[in-house]
Amino acid sequence: MCRAMGAGEDRKELLLPLAQAVERRLAGRLREGTVPEDCGTAFPLAAAMLVMDRLAGIAGGGAGKVSSFTAGDLTIRRESGSSGRSLSAQAEELLAPWLGDTGFVFQGVAG
Repeated sequence: MCRAMGAGEDRKELLLPLAQAVERRLAGRLREGTVPEDCGTAFPLAAAMLVMDRLAGIAGGGAGKVSSFTAGDLTIRRESGSSGRSLSAQAEELLAPWLGDTGFVFQGVAG
């Protein structure tokens, strides 16, 4: 899937270990009692999206890369072509029905 998404031969040595790490991490985030197979094709697709986002980050060319930053009067610019949503965010949304707690979670506090 990563190759279909544009991973080139120059990243071949990174693909397998990165894909394995992403798969383990993603499987660990599934709800209790849920296995990757329960997610159908959404799991490998989400994993590939995460791998591609990580590869882009390694290369320094990820979507949303900041091309300019000014502290006075705060100016932040993103490179053109950024969709505004990372592949990681899209992968998380794709797997949302099967993921355990994500983001902020309230827990009871004795008081």
